[in-house]
Amino acid sequence: MLAPLAAARLKHGKGAIQGQYAAFRKPLTKSERLNHALDRLTFGPRPGDLQQLEHTGLDKWIKTQLHPENVAENPTLADRLMPYASFRMSIRQAYLQYPSRQFIRAVARGNAQPPDDPELRAVVDRLAHRYLQKKHDLAGAISDDPDADLELKVKLPQLLNPAQIDVLEHGTPARKRALLASIPPARQLDFAWALRQHLRQQLINLAPVTFRRELMFAQNPQSVVTTDLSEGKLLRAIYSTHQLQELLVDFWFNHFNVFQGKGAEPYLLASYERDAIRPRVFGKFYDLLLATAKSPAMLVYLDNWQSVASEAQNRPPLNAQKRKRGLNENYGRELLELHTLGVDGGYTQKDVIEVARCFTGWTIQRPEKGAEFRFNDKVHDHGEKIVLGHAIPAGGGISDGLAVLKILVHQPATAHFISLKLAQKFVADDPPPSLVDKMAKTFSRTDGDLRQVMQTMLSSRAFWSQGAYQAKVKTPLEMIVSAIRATNANVDSAYALANEIRRLGEPLYQKIEPTGYSTANAEWVSSASLLNRMNFALALAHNHVPGTTIDTALWQSETRNNADVIARSLLQRRPNDQTLAAITKIMASPDLQKQVTVNAKAGPPQTFGLIAGLVVGSPEFQRR
Repeated sequence: MLAPLAAARLKHGKGAIQGQYAAFRKPLTKSERLNHALDRLTFGPRPGDLQQLEHTGLDKWIKTQLHPENVAENPTLADRLMPYASFRMSIRQAYLQYPSRQFIRAVARGNAQPPDDPELRAVVDRLAHRYLQKKHDLAGAISDDPDADLELKVKLPQLLNPAQIDVLEHGTPARKRALLASIPPARQLDFAWALRQHLRQQLINLAPVTFRRELMFAQNPQSVVTTDLSEGKLLRAIYSTHQLQELLVDFWFNHFNVFQGKGAEPYLLASYERDAIRPRVFGKFYDLLLATAKSPAMLVYLDNWQSVASEAQNRPPLNAQKRKRGLNENYGRELLELHTLGVDGGYTQKDVIEVARCFTGWTIQRPEKGAEFRFNDKVHDHGEKIVLGHAIPAGGGISDGLAVLKILVHQPATAHFISLKLAQKFVADDPPPSLVDKMAKTFSRTDGDLRQVMQTMLSSRAFWSQGAYQAKVKTPLEMIVSAIRATNANVDSAYALANEIRRLGEPLYQKIEPTGYSTANAEWVSSASLLNRMNFALALAHNHVPGTTIDTALWQSETRNNADVIARSLLQRRPNDQTLAAITKIMASPDLQKQVTVNAKAGPPQTFGLIAGLVVGSPEFQRR
């Protein structure tokens, strides 16, 4: 449809400057400053946010965003997060309450003891029984036990009458939702166990949050932990009053990226984001760097928990033959290249090795014991090290690693690299060097005070310039969340939204590479991605995204299908001529209207929903 033209506009749109920074010296108008603040320092404005900002005043509003501790959180957020129990748990609690498939297999094989808790033990026993039954089925064995099937003692006819079972198997989504809502909470887990796998999977998108968690728990308890984390991130981004803090939590998570799919990471990530990153996004960079270095999630992801001194210096532990041990350079390399100095930060391969030696012995307990950080002096390299020309004396123990972090924090290259990444996130892909230099000077002068670095950026002429205005393309996460906020949609369950973000190319917590997801425009601009964004926007506007509802009556009754009025309400400003012209052309073309209807699977389109979907899917809405 409009995707090729849209991609060209996004790649070479407003604020894209090649070889010069003149536009960063041209100030925004008063109204543009307000729109820019909401576009760049939040996940996107909600209806009424612009008026509230005008009433509060821009300077005062920015101060509240920089000091979220002084502003009450949206009270509805806590209620919406309440069902997602796992991300409030300790690592050990989550590991025990939501056992992994590996643990269940170990119980089934007799290699591990079931949990002591009777209710949890019953779940593990059921899952272990299912594992053995599947194994027997694959081997061609036939069991004489009449209960040895996937229903495990609870049969669906014991819970539902024939008419209800027919709805479950053949009913419309609306009738299935009504049926699920009628099942008492006390019977939901039994119901989940009675379902065949294909039915359980079909109902996951339709079930209320608590019921859906039971359905997933009955199939794979660990999956509840991963989906809780993603949904919690989305709900905070959508409903939190502390919008800048949420943007920074996402920024710093990607800066210190950890991949959810490695080893025990599903149980470690909630604590990582909650305890290491979130409390420190406005603090000192050293504290944030140290918290990530000691985090079980980072230690496992970059393998430092297994890094030990050479066997010539230390006696290998008894289990050395069970796994490969030795000096591991992964964390040392990423610490220098991605976390602090940057790829051109002036370090050498020799520095990588020396840093890795300093962090030997930084390890963790096993997850079932809490996965807490511990320093194992017995496997630490006690020799002298030289890092970036700084001598670290022999015999330092854990202080070797601490010394490395302090050296790195005080390097001019680190001040510049961190300032550049923040400016690329919040200003433009190619920010003026003068701005980066000012931010770097603040970083060095304040000993890495991240709040003051942000304040320097937000006080600059470059941030409030035509060069920065609408110069960034939204990532899939930003696009989805901004669409929900712009339409004032009510989100009962964010499960389907997380799946949409995955489909758009940014599955949450699943970036394998340590670089994290990029904020560069080029990463997110293509004809295919823009078409997928348009399809999501149309599905959203027609209330075809499970768990999310828009009150379309307001558009229908108050705007009389006026494209300009609907676009103004969603963009919080007058739409540009290209957006209005494109919408007018589409609305006048039966062929194009039919095409977008098929793409969105929305059935016969309502005019107001089609207009709203086209606005949210437009190139103009994709910019921030």
